[in-house]
Amino acid sequence: MSRYDVIIIGGSYAGLSAAMALGRSLRNVLVIDAGNPCNKQTPLSHNFITHDGATPANILAQARKQVEVYKTVQFVLDEAIEGKGENGNFEVNTKSGKIFQAKKLLFATGLKDTHEVKGFEACWGISVIHCPYCHGYEVRNKQIGVVSNGEHAFHITKLVYNLSKNVTVYTNGKSTLTDEQTAKLANRNIMVVEDKLAEAMHEQDHIKQLIIKNGERVSVDALFVKPNSTQHCTIPEKLGCKLTEHGFLQVDEMQNTTVAGIYAAGDNCTMIRSVAMAIAAGNKAGAIINMELTNELF
Repeated sequence: MSRYDVIIIGGSYAGLSAAMALGRSLRNVLVIDAGNPCNKQTPLSHNFITHDGATPANILAQARKQVEVYKTVQFVLDEAIEGKGENGNFEVNTKSGKIFQAKKLLFATGLKDTHEVKGFEACWGISVIHCPYCHGYEVRNKQIGVVSNGEHAFHITKLVYNLSKNVTVYTNGKSTLTDEQTAKLANRNIMVVEDKLAEAMHEQDHIKQLIIKNGERVSVDALFVKPNSTQHCTIPEKLGCKLTEHGFLQVDEMQNTTVAGIYAAGDNCTMIRSVAMAIAAGNKAGAIINMELTNELF
């Protein structure tokens, strides 16, 4: 059974960033990754300085190559399915039957997104998108829909309106916008449609029309959507880590979860989902974990 200073579960942006910080500190690290990043469909990554317009796959490959320079960092292509133990003595089991031990655990496992409207899944990350900063510039001045409700719908719509004045809100059911919010949207000629959505028609994953359940068809170039997001990995919860009311792993400013010795970084613990933010959080987590390991020696 192999024992490490740190096991990082999730080898995408946050995980690799943490691995680099720890590798440069000569920590023995194992990165367990199943090879299924949440942005695998996204054609290009934006709003990340020095890599604006690069493909997520290329950014990931380049990052992996750079981390591999640090020989105390090892990788295994596998899925972590179980964890147990306590601070200083954790054990992780994988789908292939391997068992690894570590003093600390870092979960950089991201989120799993699902959609209730037919056609959204195929277009996710391409023309059905979530972030105005990551994808908004590319759909500027286009016909845009916001599929959301309540406070989130109002928040996103205000940001999207700065990119295009051709915006419609689809609440996909009875609106939970306040009267004040609805009035403010109306003052900007932003229509709110409460009818349920049936399907998104698309060509090569680029959305063309929304089909309303009443039979109406609406032309649209892009949709900003709030997906149904859940934790991609349930091991932290089973180990006792608490979730926030929004379903994120609860962490403090040092990326500590509510269980000693377990850390989280990236999309699984923040509402701000971007490559740049994930990398920053991973780098911070790696430095904090190294400091904790150092303090335990003195």
